[in-house]
Amino acid sequence: MELVRYRLDQRIERSHRWLNYNWRKTQKKNPSIEKPTSADIFYQAGIGALEMGLRHQVDCVLVVSAMFLHPDVIILMKRAGLKVVVLFTESPYDQERELAIAKLVDGCWTCERTSAEAFQAVNACAGYLPHAWHPERHGQGTDGAEHNVPSHDVVFVGTGFHERIAWLDAIDWTGIDLGLYGNWQQLGSRNVLRRYVREGVVDNRRAAALYRRAKIGLNLYRTSKGWGRTAPAIAHAESLNPRAYELAKCGAFTLSTFRAEVPEVFGDLVPTCTESSEASALIRSWLANPEGRARVQGQLPACVAESSWVQRSTRVIGDLETLLQSQAA
Repeated sequence: MELVRYRLDQRIERSHRWLNYNWRKTQKKNPSIEKPTSADIFYQAGIGALEMGLRHQVDCVLVVSAMFLHPDVIILMKRAGLKVVVLFTESPYDQERELAIAKLVDGCWTCERTSAEAFQAVNACAGYLPHAWHPERHGQGTDGAEHNVPSHDVVFVGTGFHERIAWLDAIDWTGIDLGLYGNWQQLGSRNVLRRYVREGVVDNRRAAALYRRAKIGLNLYRTSKGWGRTAPAIAHAESLNPRAYELAKCGAFTLSTFRAEVPEVFGDLVPTCTESSEASALIRSWLANPEGRARVQGQLPACVAESSWVQRSTRVIGDLETLLQSQAA
């Protein structure tokens, strides 16, 4: 296979700077000119993918997530005769928008198994593709990433959605070294959890190092569809999130909120809970049991050994070959 990469993330940053620079410059002569919207930025950042696809005469355009790709780009790709598929990564939280995109493309995958039926209803070539761990980012080896990485009793790397804040806020952390990393902007200025926020967003290598260094890695599943206390909650979900695979591959002892796939994949190696009070007891119990944690840690990587993005990409390639052959016929 020949892979041509289109770095949408870098292009979004570049388009944001370019459009706003020109807006500020033009505003001096035309004060009424409207400021560029996020849609303007996403469109300019993504439209080059159409030209790249046509120039390289690709067999297919594979979009990861599509959260920040303007839908018009996909529509124009289809008009130009390009095959387009999407790997959706935000089901079921952003499912309504994902379903709208699924109607436009030749095929897609969802990361949530209970969402597969909804996607198949709008796209006959839809399937379930679980999340995975990255072979170059997640593992038991240190790869030098542990340098200047603190060792916490309990660590969580993720976004502070309101339900996670409430869950953590209900636990007595006295005597426990908790490390929170990621986006925690929703924390109130006087919330006691602020003392445990160590850094902002960290990359995959540093997150993996934090997992390996911690005594317990928390995996809190998201339930809200958006930001804020009034954000609606999802009805149901069963699939593992990326963090579940990454923690296990790093050999990190994990305490998790419940999802149906947790016991299916890990058996009793990953303790689960539904309430903060239950979690508090489990945290203190396992912190006091280093031998038990070590025994579990040694078994976790094998549970996800065949769940890397290498294995997932094999599935993607097979599905693409089937799709292209069937459409050609």
